[in-house]
Amino acid sequence: MIRPVVAGVDGSREGIAAADWAAREALRRGLPLRLVHAWEAGLPEGAPEAALPELRAPQYHARRVLHSALDQLSERYPQLSITAEQVCGPPVPALLAEAENAELLVVGSQGPSGLGGFVSGAVAMDTVARVERPIVLVRDCDTAEDEHLPDGDGKPSVRTPCRDVAVAVDVDEPCDDVLDFAYHAAERRRAPLRAIHAWHVPFSRGLPDAEERARTRTEAERELAGLLSPGREKYPTVVVKENLHEGRPAHVLVPAVGGAGLLVVGSRRRRAAVGLHHPGPVAHALIHHVHCPVVLVPHD
Repeated sequence: MIRPVVAGVDGSREGIAAADWAAREALRRGLPLRLVHAWEAGLPEGAPEAALPELRAPQYHARRVLHSALDQLSERYPQLSITAEQVCGPPVPALLAEAENAELLVVGSQGPSGLGGFVSGAVAMDTVARVERPIVLVRDCDTAEDEHLPDGDGKPSVRTPCRDVAVAVDVDEPCDDVLDFAYHAAERRRAPLRAIHAWHVPFSRGLPDAEERARTRTEAERELAGLLSPGREKYPTVVVKENLHEGRPAHVLVPAVGGAGLLVVGSRRRRAAVGLHHPGPVAHALIHHVHCPVVLVPHD
């Protein structure tokens, strides 16, 4: 079964950027692209055409949004197989259902709320916390040129090499799927892989001296190298850069990602006391403060 790359669109700048990123990724993977727009107001499909026009407004809006995105991407990427579908229902269940049969789900990171809105901030975060497949969050300012290094004059270009793929590595969490995704992404882009790990001496040991800090860093280097070793064998053409930073992950990882074209991070599925999910504090910080597209790979 061929799984498509699925993009949720809503007519916003974020949604357009997400769909364009999804199209480029589908081309890299040799997969079809599927565009989806959800609407949950007005009349159901099949209702008489004579029904009040204002009750059909959400459906008409969804159709315009979807067709506009389809037309733009078909013109921009004529070699790509693209399909589009309206989905009647709440956006989060619609996205989760689409993700079940997708190789990758792509949404805008900050879409508008309100009637017909597909990926409002709350919707995107709720989807991130519940999705079982990798999901990519794309900001409205993302362009194809942003994936590449500037040219010799410092100008944006799509003809220069791709920027690093960064991956946030937590040596205490399951990370096989996260690292495999990151290695594969770097291989497809012919880009270096920047493996970033934050380490610190536990507070329970008191105020650390230089010797204690050196031992802790050495141990972190050993653990990181061990986790990266299988990927180095599986993806021998990928150049790996090991970046270790002292400090709490939520504080040091955001600046450490600077300059990357893509960030891959694990998203821990956790249930709060009130029944809501949360992807974890590190993933949460990266989602809100990193400017490049962020791939979240779910794990338990």
